[in-house]
Amino acid sequence: MEYSFLPNTSIKVSKICLGTMTFGHQNDMIESEEQMDYALEQGVNFFDTAELYPVPASAERYAITEKIIGNWMNKKSVRDKIILATKIAGPGDYTKHIRTSGFSEKSLIEAVDGSLKRLKTDYIDLYQLHWPERLTNTFGQRGFKYVESDNWNENFEKILHTLKKIIDSGKIRFVGLSNENPWGVMKFLELSKNNLPRMITIQNPYSLLNRLFEVGNSEVCMRENIGLLAYSPLGFGVLSGKYLNGCLPEGSRLKLFPNLSRFAGKKSMEATEYYMKIAKKHNISLTHLALSFVNSRPFVTSNIIGASKLDQLKENIASININIDEDMIKDIEKVQSIIPNPAP
Repeated sequence: MEYSFLPNTSIKVSKICLGTMTFGHQNDMIESEEQMDYALEQGVNFFDTAELYPVPASAERYAITEKIIGNWMNKKSVRDKIILATKIAGPGDYTKHIRTSGFSEKSLIEAVDGSLKRLKTDYIDLYQLHWPERLTNTFGQRGFKYVESDNWNENFEKILHTLKKIIDSGKIRFVGLSNENPWGVMKFLELSKNNLPRMITIQNPYSLLNRLFEVGNSEVCMRENIGLLAYSPLGFGVLSGKYLNGCLPEGSRLKLFPNLSRFAGKKSMEATEYYMKIAKKHNISLTHLALSFVNSRPFVTSNIIGASKLDQLKENIASININIDEDMIKDIEKVQSIIPNPAP
């Protein structure tokens, strides 16, 4: 396993991070524990979760994922071996079963305390805002639509002051963002200069099908020392190749949840066919081509992989042993120039 530092800290995290949003829905408790056992054995010390998980979110399954992780860490006595990241859910209809008050002081404190209880720990290493409170383009929306009535400027500093209180209490160590755009990242960084917590990571989608992070956010990462925690590096499994030629395997995410089709459009499938040819040319699996590309990017601190089956997890983790070379990159860039970012 390879490791990197969380930016501006002395914390080493594995370049492969275990994503857990399938735990408690696609994966039952036994399967989830098998994944965590295997990941830890392979040197994966970085686990990412959220109070929202599992996905798709529902009131019936609210926060089951955190409970599974907490029970496993407690049973195996491995809390000291894990760098643990979780998130507070953002506002919106999708999360009205959780709360309706956004990132208010009350919400943040209650959310942190709830996660600590479920995770059976007294501290969280990295606490993230799952998506912005303000109205902006996230989750596949390409363009920004300005809404004059959006009170975007009211809560940035309040959020940081609350996070400082929680950090000072010892309940969380560091803070990060998720599904954020360059303006939001820079706003938080600007305000952190006033003796307030500094955002050290941003968790956004990044894959061969979605390289929009390179437009703006990657420069912020490199110049401001922020680390990308890349999620959906396989585009919900599309970049494994299993959906090519109209296939829809039983038990697959797109079969179970057809509404989660962000990465499965016509252009995405067309691009995936090109990437499959590149993988075959270089005698590696498409999965390894896609993941090793993400692993190799200089602004990526850790690559969040997830799987519903143990054999998928094994292949995903093994991508750390694949060295992507210049010939592969040249072939990838040719596809990107023909079909740029087909899955926003």
